[in-house]
Amino acid sequence: MAAMKVLKILVVTWLSLVCSVDCLYFHMKESSKKCFIEEIPDETMVIVNYRVQKFDEQQQKFLEDSPGIGIHADVKDPNKKTLLNKFYEAKGRIAFTSHTAGEHVICLYSNSSRGWFNSGKLRVHISMSIGEHANDYGNMAEKQKLTDLQLRLRQLIDQTDQIAKEQGYQRTREERFRTTSDSTNARVLWWSVAQTLVLIATGIWQMTNLKRFFEAKKLV
Repeated sequence: MAAMKVLKILVVTWLSLVCSVDCLYFHMKESSKKCFIEEIPDETMVIVNYRVQKFDEQQQKFLEDSPGIGIHADVKDPNKKTLLNKFYEAKGRIAFTSHTAGEHVICLYSNSSRGWFNSGKLRVHISMSIGEHANDYGNMAEKQKLTDLQLRLRQLIDQTDQIAKEQGYQRTREERFRTTSDSTNARVLWWSVAQTLVLIATGIWQMTNLKRFFEAKKLV
C-alpha cells in the first residue's frame, strides 16, 4: 500500500511538471513587446515552440485559430548583436544558435505592434528547449538509419558536449566574477588609503593652524 501511494505521488508530480512546461503562457497587448533573458552557453541550439491566441471580445475567450496575427522575434546576444530578427505565423517554431556564452535577450511582439491604438489582447504559449533537448532524435534516427544503441550513444555524446559547454560557461562566469571581485577589493583598499591620507593631512593642517593661532595670541 505504501508503495502504491508513493507511485501515485510520483505520477501526480510528473503530470504537474509536464503541465508546467506545456502550459507556460503570458498575456500581452498587440501594441506591446515582451522580452525575457536566458543564459545560454556558446554554440548551443535553442528552439522555442509557440502559439498565439487572440482574445475575441464578442465571445469573451481566446480563439484557437487567430488568422492575421503573427509574431515577430528579435534575439540579441550578450554583445547586443542581432542573432535573429524575423516574422513568424501565429503558430510555429523559432530556432537559433548562440555563438557567445551569456545572457541572450529574446523579444516577441505581434505583427500589429506598430499600431499604438491597437489594444487587442493576445495569449502567447511558449516552450523552450536548449542544447540536446532541442534535438529531434526520432527524426534523426529515421534519417540516418540509426539503431537503438547508436541513437542512445548519440544522445550520450550530445549530453556530454552540453555538459562541457555548461561547465565552460560557468568557468567563464566564475573568472568574470573573480576579476570583478578583485577589482572591487582593490578600489576599496585604495579608497581606504585615500581616506587615511586625507585624515592625516587634515590633522596636520589643524595642528599647524592651532599652533599659529596660539603663537599669534602669545599663548605659547
